Order: sequence, then C-alpha cells, then structure tokens
Amino acid sequence: MNGFLLLIPFLIIRFVLLHVLNKESVQRAAHFAPMQGNEKIAYYIYQISNITLFIYLFFLTVEFDFSWLFFLGVVFYSIGLCLCTITIVNFSTPDASGMNTNGIYRFSRNPMYIAYFICFIRMALLTQSSILFAVILIFQFSAHWIILAEERECKEEFGDAYIQYMKKVRRYI
Repeated sequence: MNGFLLLIPFLIIRFVLLHVLNKESVQRAAHFAPMQGNEKIAYYIYQISNITLFIYLFFLTVEFDFSWLFFLGVVFYSIGLCLCTITIVNFSTPDASGMNTNGIYRFSRNPMYIAYFICFIRMALLTQSSILFAVILIFQFSAHWIILAEERECKEEFGDAYIQYMKKVRRYI
C-alpha cells in the first residue's frame, strides 16, 4: 500500500470534518501568529518539513508483515486519528470569547499538535522509514516555535483569561 494513503483519513479529519463542524474554525486553524526573530526561521522549517512529509509519503509503502512493529504502528496510528478527531471536534467549539478550554483542551493547550505528532510518527513506523521519522522530528521541533508565537498572540488577544489558562493547563501533556 502506498504510504500517502495513510494521510487520507488524517486530511479528511483535519479539513473536511473541521469544515463540516464549523467553517470559521478552518480559518482559525490555518492562521499563523506573527513570528518574531528565530520563530520566522522555525516557521519556514515547519512549512518545508510539512511539505516534505506529505511528498515523501508518496514514495513509501506500507508492508503488511504482521510484525510487532507493524501492529504497534496500526494501534498508535488509530489512536492518533481518534485523538485528532477529538481535538478537531473540541477546536470547532470555542467559548464565546474564542478560546478553546473545554474537552481535551482542559488537559493540553496544544492537543492538535500532539495528535499530529502521534499520527505522523506512526506513519513512520508503518512505512518503516527512518528518514520520515527524522523529518517528523524536525517538523515537531519547529512546531514548538510556532506554538510559542501562538501563545504570545493568545496572551495579547485574551489577556488575563489566557494567562490563567496557561497556569492551569500544560503546553503539551
């Protein structure tokens, strides 16, 4: 099976489901906070690694070898898709101020990034590609800088409410 097929459920959840649930949320999800300093470099690395990840999957295959690595990949890929679905559902229903603090956002300020990471890492396991694994690590590391910019923007937009949220809820897990 072509590795790109692993992206189809992810893309359906990420874009189609979000669009069906709340069209305005698609724009919010596509928004990038203004970058400062090294965040600009991280932004370009993030975009390049994202494009590389998508394109490289076209050249990979999933071998149904029924090894423990294959089963581990399938299980965690499925968990990642479920987590991604939950984050999309919760993201599509912000409170009146526009903040997401309910559902899974009570436990993590950035559950979408975590869900993406879980899905992508499992794609690397299923394709057994160390190169894809390295691209995903670069993607995730650069995402951290994107998150820092988003947090700065949220502090400016939501003020004390977001600062209190930051004190109660971890950035990741």
